[in-house]
Amino acid sequence: MQQSVHQRWIMHVDMDAFYASVEILDNPKLKGLPVIVGGRSARGVVSTCSYEARKFGVHSAMPLFEAKRLCPQGVFVPVRMGRYAEMSAKIMMIFRETSPLVEQLSIDEAFVDLTGMERLGGAEAIAHQVQDRIQEELKLSASVGLAPNKFLAKLASDMRKPHGFVRITPEEAAGLLAPLPVTKIFGIGRSAEEKLKQFGIEKIGQLAAADVAILRKVFGVNAEQVKRLALGLDDRPVVNEEEAKSIGRETTFDRDLTDMDSCREAVLDLCGQVGWRLRREHLAGHTVTLKVKFADFHTITRSSTGDRLIAWDEDIFLLAEQMLQKINVKPGVRLLGISVSSLFRPEDEPVLGFEDNERMQKRNQAIDALKSKFGENIIKRGITGKRK
Repeated sequence: MQQSVHQRWIMHVDMDAFYASVEILDNPKLKGLPVIVGGRSARGVVSTCSYEARKFGVHSAMPLFEAKRLCPQGVFVPVRMGRYAEMSAKIMMIFRETSPLVEQLSIDEAFVDLTGMERLGGAEAIAHQVQDRIQEELKLSASVGLAPNKFLAKLASDMRKPHGFVRITPEEAAGLLAPLPVTKIFGIGRSAEEKLKQFGIEKIGQLAAADVAILRKVFGVNAEQVKRLALGLDDRPVVNEEEAKSIGRETTFDRDLTDMDSCREAVLDLCGQVGWRLRREHLAGHTVTLKVKFADFHTITRSSTGDRLIAWDEDIFLLAEQMLQKINVKPGVRLLGISVSSLFRPEDEPVLGFEDNERMQKRNQAIDALKSKFGENIIKRGITGKRK
């Protein structure tokens, strides 16, 4: 099929059982065994597991004691975030050698904009090359989705795991989406699914055809956005981190959080991740935004602007916690997100205030050095200096 010069192509690459695959790469004796990565503590959770372990019902975020019950013959190995970060950097380098527009979502997945690469062989050929390079150079498996937008590309990459390759054209999108369950749209959880069933809506095709007035009863102000996704429409660009107007992190929980302490801990960790990314990019900002998505899919955002530029974890958390305390989390929180916007670089804004608190500066720099070496999730500690 001849690609139009104006056709947009977005590639989503998702590494297959990434942590477990790296462990097997480093220890070939583990190949074919049910490898479960998650440490040795009985109170820990599964970070990821090999496909052999998944056959027993083991999955990420499952308590380790439950994984051991389901798969007593499993090979349990501790998390080695430093090693995974090292391999992640090599994967991301392949992406950046392919396109100038790379949006890293996590340690093992990213969007890559392949639009306008017809002279280089076309988006599909290049996407295959990326998948092959990861396999040949790094000996790791990746699943690839290629589509006109982010939503469809991410959906495609999940359709034929492991080591799958799925391309969705604009013409195919509606027909492919129609028979899929509504939960294939990211963010539609059990609560929203049950509410949709009350209106006879179970498939994406039914969701696409539904009246927006009905969808507002389930999704509120997000109804139009959900309907657009159901129609296969998504105009979000692939954004390089250094070009972003804000830097943030968000996480969706397998189980809804219903108490303030749990939400506070989650926000604490997110602030640490955002602060590290800001300092890594030599950025600071003025405004902190807290995003909360509830169990019923209703989403709210709250923003607060500080009286000085923000780059330290403590400063981010101070504003974020103040906003969190004013929110009722008892109905259940599905997602939390933290971002910092109104960004400046040192050359843009000479007075950053980084020297205002020597204790804060030294501790954040020490943490940053460890994160740079071992990966941003290796240390989860409280803003007060405690480690979790």
